[in-house]
Amino acid sequence: MRRLNFLFLLFAACACPATLFMGTYHDTVIAFDEAKGQIVDTIKLDTGLPANLRLSQDKKTLYVTTGDNSGIEVIDLATRKITNHFVLNTPTKRVRFNAGGVPDPQGKFLYTVTTEMNKLADHYDIGKPKFTVIDLAAQKIAKTFDVSKEDEIAIGAGRGRAMMDISPDGKYLYHFGEKVLILNTDDFKVVDRMDLSKPDLPGMEDIGFGGQLDSIAQPGMHVSLFNSSDPIVHNHVFGIGRFDLNTRQMTFDPIGPAPQGMMGLQVAPDKTHAYTVVTSGGSLGNKRCEFWQIDMASDRITGVREFACRSRFSFGMSGDGKKLYIYGAGYEIDVFDAATLQHDRTWDLQNDTTGGGLIVVP
Repeated sequence: MRRLNFLFLLFAACACPATLFMGTYHDTVIAFDEAKGQIVDTIKLDTGLPANLRLSQDKKTLYVTTGDNSGIEVIDLATRKITNHFVLNTPTKRVRFNAGGVPDPQGKFLYTVTTEMNKLADHYDIGKPKFTVIDLAAQKIAKTFDVSKEDEIAIGAGRGRAMMDISPDGKYLYHFGEKVLILNTDDFKVVDRMDLSKPDLPGMEDIGFGGQLDSIAQPGMHVSLFNSSDPIVHNHVFGIGRFDLNTRQMTFDPIGPAPQGMMGLQVAPDKTHAYTVVTSGGSLGNKRCEFWQIDMASDRITGVREFACRSRFSFGMSGDGKKLYIYGAGYEIDVFDAATLQHDRTWDLQNDTTGGGLIVVP
């Protein structure tokens, strides 16, 4: 495995305790202080259950979409106050989010994909997924645009989890799925489609982008986990992929063979180590869960430790990279020491968390 060559390109991150923001089933977003190990604020939402949390590019604003009434809430992170909230549903219309959405750099619009369901006299008329521009100041859908027929399957399959990003100048929207779909935000015409199943890259096919790696995020760059295979023996590998939102150039740094099941990748702020959770053996009593510790300089797995599986869970990392988190579908965060991979403590959140994700803010 070749040595990764991207370390010197990354910005130094703050290696200090952070605040965790998570959605809960009490229609709230909680702020949890890592240093104190306790909830320091509870933000009550007006529009229902938080389904997706998205951080602005400047990391000063949190955008929350809610499931009950297809609501949107905007939270100022400095004051932890809701500055804007509204719902898209009406008595005769429901709006379903097919993607979590991404705000434009100025915070005026939220771009997403929605499906409308209109209540008629004797049935509901289910529309097709459409690209949607939500005007945050006017608190309504400003425009919708049809999805071309060749993109309908890829766009409609997002089910609220599709990853979207936007160029720093706000002119182009990117939808990451089976293809990287690039759209002009003025008229939503497709500028380009980049087929990830057969990319113009030597020795790679069937590339899949994962979630954004916030700990090593760079301005103007979509940085995420990727999986791919080679076209000869179809050996699957994983690593870190970068998509330049200005030049549209893709680069991929492989780390190692892709395991049977893998729950994301967390990279420490000092860029020396990365961590992932590997699952195998099926489900329930047969399921096996392990932490993998990866040395980024040598691309070698330097530590493996099994831990008790949950039926459903998510994986995260502290702001300083010293702790690993297992959370979700429950009231606790299990905290593990990143150096030893041993269980350190359990934090009681006193709230059942949703699947909206964990946002780490220094």
